[in-house]
Amino acid sequence: MNISLESIAGASMSYEHGESHAEKVLSNGDVYVGDFDGLLPHGMGRYTWLNGTIYDGQWEKNKITGRGKILWPSGAAYEGEISGGFLHGSGSLFGFDGSIYKGSWMMNRQHGKGIKTYSNLDEYDGFWREGLQEGFGTYKWSNGNNYSGNWKAGKMSGKGVMKWSNGDLFDGDWLDGLENGSGYYKYADGSVYVGIWSRGLKDGHGTFFPTGSRTPYQLTYSKSIVCGNKVQSLGPASFFSNEGPVSKMLSKRSKVNRWSMIGCLRSTKRISHRPSSLDGIWNVNDACVSSSSENTSHTLCSTDESQLELLDDRILVYDREYMQGVLITERMRYCDFGRPQRAKWHCKMSKQPKRPGETIYGGHRSYYLMLNLQLGIRYTVGKITPVPMREVRSSDFGPRARIQMYFPSRGSQFTPPHNSVGFFWKDYCPMVFRNLREMFKIDAADYMMSVCGGDGLKELSSPGKSGSIFYLSQDERFLIKTLRKYELKILLKMLPNYYGHVGAYENTLITKFFGLHRLTIKGRKVRFVVMGNMFRTELRIHRRYDLKGSSHGRSTIKHNINENTTLKDLDLSYVFNLEKSWRESLFRQISLDCKFLESQSIIDYSMLLGLHFRAPEHLKAYSKSQNLLKHGANSADDNSDIQLRDEVKTPPKGLRLVAHEPSSVSSLPGSHIRGSTLRASAADNKEVDLLLPGTGRLRVQLGVNMPAEANWKPLHNNGLHSAEFNPVEVYDVVLYFGIIDILQEYNMTKKFEHCCKSLKCDPLSISAVAPKMYSKRFVEFLEKVFPD
Repeated sequence: MNISLESIAGASMSYEHGESHAEKVLSNGDVYVGDFDGLLPHGMGRYTWLNGTIYDGQWEKNKITGRGKILWPSGAAYEGEISGGFLHGSGSLFGFDGSIYKGSWMMNRQHGKGIKTYSNLDEYDGFWREGLQEGFGTYKWSNGNNYSGNWKAGKMSGKGVMKWSNGDLFDGDWLDGLENGSGYYKYADGSVYVGIWSRGLKDGHGTFFPTGSRTPYQLTYSKSIVCGNKVQSLGPASFFSNEGPVSKMLSKRSKVNRWSMIGCLRSTKRISHRPSSLDGIWNVNDACVSSSSENTSHTLCSTDESQLELLDDRILVYDREYMQGVLITERMRYCDFGRPQRAKWHCKMSKQPKRPGETIYGGHRSYYLMLNLQLGIRYTVGKITPVPMREVRSSDFGPRARIQMYFPSRGSQFTPPHNSVGFFWKDYCPMVFRNLREMFKIDAADYMMSVCGGDGLKELSSPGKSGSIFYLSQDERFLIKTLRKYELKILLKMLPNYYGHVGAYENTLITKFFGLHRLTIKGRKVRFVVMGNMFRTELRIHRRYDLKGSSHGRSTIKHNINENTTLKDLDLSYVFNLEKSWRESLFRQISLDCKFLESQSIIDYSMLLGLHFRAPEHLKAYSKSQNLLKHGANSADDNSDIQLRDEVKTPPKGLRLVAHEPSSVSSLPGSHIRGSTLRASAADNKEVDLLLPGTGRLRVQLGVNMPAEANWKPLHNNGLHSAEFNPVEVYDVVLYFGIIDILQEYNMTKKFEHCCKSLKCDPLSISAVAPKMYSKRFVEFLEKVFPD
């Protein structure tokens, strides 16, 4: 409620000097009865406005300040602290609608700790900021639902736990009031799904544990289960039953890490036709299910209590993949919590590995390194920004164009004190990278806030062989990568030509560099480059591919694959159909970028490709129909399964493109903001945006938010997915891609590598080939990936 109090300043009162208490009628009809200090109301007083509003409380020099009570004609009332005419401090507001707020105020708005009971009997107990829930709080709905966790701008955002009145529970990440990110969902019947959500819908990979299963999440908190090729986080044990064998396991934490499981069955992916599966709940329905592998068969049956029992201590789990809430594929397997080392395929209990995107905190091994990096960038960007903008000169390039500074922990005349060890800082080519940031429309203040703000960076593991460490800014706009000495030299060497190339071609797909730095701590030198994150999008990236065009060693080991794996050339099982004009623009730019890299004798670069799949519309309709069946019947109609099989190959209708409207799309600064908007023939050759229901409106650029049709077509016979049947052959996808890893020259080492590997395999299949051959092979492979 917006509270406003009219000031009596300027109103004419009739009184005699020296009166300490009087009743005064103002010229506008308002009435004041109370104490005066000379000519001004001061002390206790009652002020009645002409509209019927009444304030009764303390005054200070003609201002409503202190404790008091306000009554509005609507029936609303406030009792508590007031300052300068504003509700400020501690107080209670009783709304005209029956709502009650008790807590802290700041300038007429709820701010700080407070409890609000709404007119419908909902209750929020937690922190507020400028009238909205923000921080930690608990919201209790009158229907019995309960949420405890973080809030932002009045919506559930961050970590939180929702408990529904029907017994369901979700513990995980939230954004704008919806499940968004990793988490686990425990259903009222005891089944559990652990996976990824996007805007309230399951979206990505996860694991489902049927009712009665002894889930690994009952073992301990802050551990993980590594089973087959999946890594899953464990939820808090407190949310599960403490009865039976589970409580015994919890009491023996020292033995947990010695437990093992055995994966027994491997089966191909398939569409699940069970009606409850589409909602993540598996029902036994008092039936017995028999499954077999090459040498073993197992039978599982439901008990009278509808609980799942498994012979030989084995439990049935489902590895699933969802797209916008629709179950697309499912892999069934068995795990064994019994005797360790009982079979070749086994799973291990271990401490949870460092997950991608782990925020660096105090005590983390990279904490001081992060502090020094942020301090150095803040210093040099702040120093170079006030310099008037000018064209770069030849003297701005090279290893001698640098800013050097020593940062003692106690501070100096030029540097602030800090809580880390003293370090030496070197910033290479500051004027060049300042101009590059300007070229890519990145504001200096935004850049510093993103990289050097109060939030820590996120540490990522390296997806490649280089062993580099990646750091991600909290807003995910920038990647910081550690470099080897020779990579830094190559970047400095090619920087003049790189600057010219990206300046001439705004749609270049080559990695965008924003800064090059070196830290020296106790004699150890660490080199960094700051780059744009091409996967910074509100859409979930379901698949990542690193494509070079070579085939030797370009596949991923199956048991190393998880949600964040970057797959390779031989793993790719799709081709992507683009609008003709877009494909022409794409290969025109790829040709230009490859010619530039060839001129710099660069090899080993790759196309980093990210795919966001859109769930087929007929499967969405099927999911909705099965949800109705779930609530209205115990079993699905077999005819619906037959109908789905008939429709599963129905081609998608295509994603919707609309005329580009700059005011309707995101204008957040970042590495994608530069570059022209693509035109589409479907929109009369006008610039277009991609409209995704429930998601938003996205500007379509080359390599950014590009809609395409993905056709299931393995490019290699021995690929990861080519041996598996994919029931959905055509998808609508949104593509994100760019050329990365451009800091490897074809030098003597690479020539020697080429000679050695050529003795064992086809010389054209290896990555280390001459730049001209590498460029030609790279383009030819991408022409297969994006066919005409």
